[in-house]
Amino acid sequence: MSRKDSIDSLFLKKPVATASSASKSGDRVRTGAISAMGSSLHEMAENAKQASKLQQQLAEGEAVISIEPASIDTSKIVDRIPIEVDPAFDALVESIAEHGQQVPILVRPNPQAPGRFQIAYGRRRLKAAEKLRRPVRAIVRNLSDSQLYVAQGRENLDRKDLSFIEKAFFAKNLEDDGCDRPTIIAALVSDKADVSRYVAIARQVPQDLVRLIGPAPKAGRARWMTLVEHLASPAKLDTAHELLASFAEERLESDARFDGLLRALSEPRRKERAKSSDLWKTPHGKRAASVEAREGKTTIIFEEKVVPAFGQFVSTKLDQLYREFQELNGNGEER
Repeated sequence: MSRKDSIDSLFLKKPVATASSASKSGDRVRTGAISAMGSSLHEMAENAKQASKLQQQLAEGEAVISIEPASIDTSKIVDRIPIEVDPAFDALVESIAEHGQQVPILVRPNPQAPGRFQIAYGRRRLKAAEKLRRPVRAIVRNLSDSQLYVAQGRENLDRKDLSFIEKAFFAKNLEDDGCDRPTIIAALVSDKADVSRYVAIARQVPQDLVRLIGPAPKAGRARWMTLVEHLASPAKLDTAHELLASFAEERLESDARFDGLLRALSEPRRKERAKSSDLWKTPHGKRAASVEAREGKTTIIFEEKVVPAFGQFVSTKLDQLYREFQELNGNGEER
């Protein structure tokens, strides 16, 4: 017998039916039903075990599950400043649409709303999922308020650092919510002095104006302090709102809005001088002098090349001119 025939005889050999084997076949039918029932019970037990394990994973934050965005509430502490023009978000939506959501968000069971969740971080991914009308992949973890805020701040710093003004308002919002300084320091990965500066700046900048500017990621503490000094003037504050409204219509990005606003508020005197200046021309139409009035002072500047020695002549006539002025105004007393 060849080797192939030997193998065939082992695996392809057909059994011969006998009375004894028929009897055993009937036994198998009866015991098969019992076996199937046992398998079903075993499967049910395994499913229960898996469900219990899933609950434990959810409690420990180990599982990534899909959640409908509508069932997720925002954190009560705002850190990011929303912006209208955000090319990075549009790119994120395209990436998730093409490749799926690669990094899950972090949520906790909402302590005030059973059956709902509250986000710790990943709001841009959540917003992208909402826009694409698909579930969002999330890690569910039981977190206290302090743990939620720390996770929120740390993730922002690890993935896309908050701008100066976002850190400032995040610190202020945490303090307003009653968080102690150690929690705020941990959330911002900062020190006590920096946190104090953040809060001080945030309390001096109108929040509605910051929303109009946006996060301004390139603007640091020094430039925000300069802006705060300008905004102490009610007139400049009104000007700021007008300018930012026009910037919004032009759809300028956040840094461009900040730069344009700071530049405009830093050059008001030059504009005031231009508006309050007047020119005197000779009968031949040549510009001979300029008159500028600002800050309670009036200056007359003569063009010596056009009217040489005329300035000196006027200076000798000041007494006479002043008497004429008093007579015309009916005021004989100096102020």
